[in-house]
Amino acid sequence: MFALAGAAQAQESYVIGMSAALTGPGASTVAGAAEGLRLYVDRLNKAGGVNGRPITLILQDDQSEPSKAAANAKKLLTQDNVSLLINTSLSSTFAPMIAEAQRVGVPLLFAGSVCPSEVYPPANEFLFCTTSFSATHDARATIDFIKQKSNGAINIGLAAMAIPVSRLGIDAAEKFAAEAGMKVIGKEVIPPATADYTPFATKIMQGAPDWVYCWAPWITEIKTFGALRKLGWNGSYALNVLPETEGELAQIKDGELYALGSNAMFFEGLAVQKEISRAAREAGSTYKPEQMTDGWIGGMAIEATLRSAGWPTAPTRLKDAMSVLKVDTKGLRGGPIEWTKDNHFRTRQYYRVYRWNPAENSVQIASDWKGYDIR
Repeated sequence: MFALAGAAQAQESYVIGMSAALTGPGASTVAGAAEGLRLYVDRLNKAGGVNGRPITLILQDDQSEPSKAAANAKKLLTQDNVSLLINTSLSSTFAPMIAEAQRVGVPLLFAGSVCPSEVYPPANEFLFCTTSFSATHDARATIDFIKQKSNGAINIGLAAMAIPVSRLGIDAAEKFAAEAGMKVIGKEVIPPATADYTPFATKIMQGAPDWVYCWAPWITEIKTFGALRKLGWNGSYALNVLPETEGELAQIKDGELYALGSNAMFFEGLAVQKEISRAAREAGSTYKPEQMTDGWIGGMAIEATLRSAGWPTAPTRLKDAMSVLKVDTKGLRGGPIEWTKDNHFRTRQYYRVYRWNPAENSVQIASDWKGYDIR
């Protein structure tokens, strides 16, 4: 059930609401996650719901615009009386949704959106995140991988999109690189509307980097790489895994393009991945299954929360259940999602590195799961 429920129906079901970038500039990265969550809820309802009750999911498009996200949140909270609010959009929508959710005391889950700083220790009691990527922790793991893979001195170039969360990730990478003994030879912050990446790639190349690392929305990650290659740079490039990455690695076929992330790629053929693919196929979805992983995991967390909170429920009961939650990701991640009172991200984050293997003409695991404690 995904349409607006009537009052009688709402009284008999769990009512949750999502504001997502279904269209607009953020849709290529997060709309697939929203679809994955929707399909997971649909699957639960077909199986009888949770605790014998169906779930009414009310889905609103915010087009990554803060004003629309604020209006969506206000409607979902005050008119639809949702017990749980979900954000699957760009970081520009975070502040207004957080403000609306906290004003009425409803927990807010980020499922497909980058995790805001408030979910890390010491966490805001109302904010939670299941999304795979995390600016600072991704940067730490990537610099660690580069150091382990390289011999001798390393010159590294950095690139980000000119938005706060991307700046945060690349500033963290600069710090970790310096601590690892690397020489940062250039850091370019690229405006979102950039059409020609050549000037930025040219500046990065001036320092003759052995590696370049970019943590940003996919368009900046991949266009920076493309511009460097067109200019003749043949070094190693690291980026963050996003929903578009698996398909792009297979198209680009570059053995020195390394993608670090927390979600298992679909070429591995896990049972849960086959389940996602089947759900997408039966629904006639226009999104690729590999774009749905973060949303599916968000659905897992919602199911576990509702089962724990029981029926009837209220926002405070959901919040309390979420604060002590542990979710088995069935191989989609390197380990479980575990929340505590003070940590609403996870207690341990696992990373894998992928690359294209020219010899085997396929995507491969370049470095297997490695865990990092989150404190």
